[in-house]
Amino acid sequence: MLERVFAQADLMDRVMERVGVDALTAARLDRGMTWYEARSRCIACPYDRQCREWVAPTADAAPRSAPLYCENADFFDVCKQAKR
Repeated sequence: MLERVFAQADLMDRVMERVGVDALTAARLDRGMTWYEARSRCIACPYDRQCREWVAPTADAAPRSAPLYCENADFFDVCKQAKR
């Protein structure tokens, strides 16, 4: 179980980087509670395999929005808005 937690945390960090979310901005929202909830959603997400494929390095330019199945897509959008 601990391996999954670390793997999903790493995956969420990679997704945030790919969609252009600043990690410090994300961690500061709502005193960290929103980030904690997003992290928990990611740990419980059943789409980890699809997400790993989506975030894998490719020659294409990085997308600026999360995949449709991502339960944290709204959180990522809020983070990007807060950064501006």
